Amino acid sequence: METTAGLTFRDATDADVDALVALVESAYRGDDSRAGWTTEADILEGQRTDPEGVLAVIKSPDSRLLTVERDGQVVACCQLEHRGTYAYFGMFAVSPTLQGGGLGKVIIAEAERIARETWGVTEMHMTVISVRDDLVAWYERRGYRRTGEMTPFPYGDERFGVPQRDDLQFELLVKRLV
Repeated sequence: METTAGLTFRDATDADVDALVALVESAYRGDDSRAGWTTEADILEGQRTDPEGVLAVIKSPDSRLLTVERDGQVVACCQLEHRGTYAYFGMFAVSPTLQGGGLGKVIIAEAERIARETWGVTEMHMTVISVRDDLVAWYERRGYRRTGEMTPFPYGDERFGVPQRDDLQFELLVKRLV
């Protein structure tokens, strides 16, 4: 467990699954997500994740699901997955009512530090829905660069949501960790 700026970072456990699913859903889907700026409610309906998906990340030997607490409450999370020379950053969620206050910057910096120190990786990779211009711009301000490398959105697989438009795809963003 590590503490940064009044936050406690720890690896998620099985007992955190329900709270983490609720957090991720609240940050991206439905009306609750509109309280923050990371909402995908206008482009995707349905679920963002489920208990099985969260538990799979917790149990994976190459992943860590960092749980971030403030005053004993789960306020954010992110997945780090070791993939050889780089780490994959995903499942990043900050409570919608706390977005816009600098919390995300602190969390992503700590995640990068942990990945670098734990696995000795030299890059962080992530995928972002390419039409999320505001989100891509936020990551670019954190040093991530667009690669133009696209992956299709899994249309027809409702585990990832129900698309409200037909042009969704994921773009790979990369940051060199020094």
